Amino acid sequence: MSASTSGETAQEFYGRWARLYDLIARRTPGIPALRRRAAAACRLERGDTVVEMGCGTGANLPYLREQVGPEGTVVGIDFTGPILERARDLTAEYDNVHVARGDATQPPVDEDVDAVLATFVVGMLEDPAGAVDDWCDLVGPGGHVVLANAARSDAWYAPPVNAVFRAIVVLSTPPTTKLRYENEPHLRLDTKIDAAHARLRERSRAVADETHVFGVVRLTGGRIGDGA
Repeated sequence: MSASTSGETAQEFYGRWARLYDLIARRTPGIPALRRRAAAACRLERGDTVVEMGCGTGANLPYLREQVGPEGTVVGIDFTGPILERARDLTAEYDNVHVARGDATQPPVDEDVDAVLATFVVGMLEDPAGAVDDWCDLVGPGGHVVLANAARSDAWYAPPVNAVFRAIVVLSTPPTTKLRYENEPHLRLDTKIDAAHARLRERSRAVADETHVFGVVRLTGGRIGDGA
């Protein structure tokens, strides 16, 4: 997550709902399988270093550790204190999994990184395409960046699915007391996600695109090219 979203308001909002957020992140049908798939898409090897931007309560971190093994390194970054405390508690048994408070657009990372994972994050950023550029630069040529995000479905059964999706986006966007928005939050989210995934495709020399969870979740993995 990025502190630029709504300043302290966003931190308070996500911090207040940390326990419920964790339950949804881990128990929603289809999401655990998606998280395992996203970790696999990072194309990690034993001993690699992977950074998750906007790690939330740490739901992805055990899957990433499975990929890098005990000799690798997993770093989770998020800007919300209570969220990070839960991530620390849930990964305390792993001595090579570290969580740090920071901005996903300016990650406090000073080591070589083999892959970056960002799930359900770019829609919160002011400049999602710019963030993807930074993540591609962080891993460098041959490294991998993987994005997983929820957006409206294009499937034939999309109308009811998209209606539920819109309601979830409105309720999870601070402040939740607004019944009307100048710009519909689910449309803004679609625009940001389209921009981020398109930029990753531009920067990659090998790309994998998938859809999951009734077509609502888009997963894009890219191997970063030279001189992109």
